Amino acid sequence: MHISIRGFATARSLAALPGLQAIRRLSQNAGASAGGILLVALLAVAALAPVLAPRDPLKISPQYSLTPPGREFLFGTDQFGRDQFSRVVWGARISLRVGVIAVLISVGAGVPLGVAAGYYGGWLDLAVMRLIDLMLAFPGILLALVIVSILGPGLNNVMLAVGIYGIPSYARVVRGSVLVLRGQPFVEAAQAIGCGVSRLVARHVLPNVVAPIIVLSSLNVAGAILTSAALSFLGLGAQPPTPEWGALLNAGRDWVREAWWLTTFPGMAIMITVLAINMVGDGLRDILDPQLGE
Repeated sequence: MHISIRGFATARSLAALPGLQAIRRLSQNAGASAGGILLVALLAVAALAPVLAPRDPLKISPQYSLTPPGREFLFGTDQFGRDQFSRVVWGARISLRVGVIAVLISVGAGVPLGVAAGYYGGWLDLAVMRLIDLMLAFPGILLALVIVSILGPGLNNVMLAVGIYGIPSYARVVRGSVLVLRGQPFVEAAQAIGCGVSRLVARHVLPNVVAPIIVLSSLNVAGAILTSAALSFLGLGAQPPTPEWGALLNAGRDWVREAWWLTTFPGMAIMITVLAINMVGDGLRDILDPQLGE
């Protein structure tokens, strides 16, 4: 009897873990579950691109130029006879990588700025916030265009540009959270016992701002993918023959009337990806926002 009670208590303690609770609540959210399934499928497509793509996405076959979708070419071919299905599949790997790396750049720069401004205050807070205000004075896509224009076109420069324009959102969110936490009793107690700044921030401050960072990151990945696709569509991102979704849209815009499939399938891929990520992000916001409750 003692063993069964202990096992029951252990099971209850495991079920009470925050991570398991979050997963359980996320699975109960219909929208987040649907978005999660789509996102897992997209990640699988990106990871298995060499296996799923039936042909080399860069191989030119002029004899198959502008072949409509059919049994041999599922998504048709482009003006050079390249298999559009293979190019869209490989584009998933490129576009998802661009979105994730751009957000990592934003988090890597924005979080330390927000922590420093919120924790130390004073002139440092003033300087950081004025820099953030200056960046926010420009629309995001315009700031990214300026950065790419200075650095030159290319996928790496697009990731850097999108990452830079995403810094202010993280800095402001983290600064606000740190300002609230700085006056909490557990932070003051840690300071009173001589806890160093780096240890205090790592052990007591950052764990309490992880939730808003996760939610913001999940939503910003979709925005980063959309912005990078827009820059590639304008010719400032991925350069031919790279099969990135925005670049595919750019390559197919001159053939919209003759070959509708050149823009339809990359556009649908962008739409489904952004929709799936936003659905997951909304679900994470619902379960991680304490004001929303159960």
